[in-house]
Amino acid sequence: MNTSKPEHALWHKVWRLGDDVDTDALAPGAYMQHGIEVIGKHCLEHLLPRFAQDVRPGDVIVAGCNFGIGSSREQAAAVLVHLGVAAVIAPSYGGLFFRNAFNLGLVLLTCGQLDSLEDEEQLCVVEPDLSLRTRSGAELPCDPVPGFLLQMARAGGLLASLKLRLHPPN
Repeated sequence: MNTSKPEHALWHKVWRLGDDVDTDALAPGAYMQHGIEVIGKHCLEHLLPRFAQDVRPGDVIVAGCNFGIGSSREQAAAVLVHLGVAAVIAPSYGGLFFRNAFNLGLVLLTCGQLDSLEDEEQLCVVEPDLSLRTRSGAELPCDPVPGFLLQMARAGGLLASLKLRLHPPN
């Protein structure tokens, strides 16, 4: 675990959710015939009515168990990328959501010790081990993210990662 203080820490606002947030809460079925811009206006509207209006690029979602359960709709992850969510942190994820998220460039961190994190709290993700640190200095370890998934997410998702591999920058 990295115990050093990050010199230039990037602090993220926490949006706190409970267990079993399903893909219909993230990308409501009633709006699936529209583009991601319209879906984004309704993301999490039944759980956090002001989320879509107030979320800012770099904010993170801290949720309970089974985040992203439900359908295989990739718009559930795409809408979070569209809204600028930097990461989702939860103890567990729906399997299809997990894969869709990394494929679309959304980092998911698995952490079981999230009870102490409050809504609107500030936290930073400490490299290289991806542990979480609160402003009060509390550190929460996360499960390791396989390097290829992290690299893919940081590249902007699977397609962007493949483009980089096929056409590396000069």
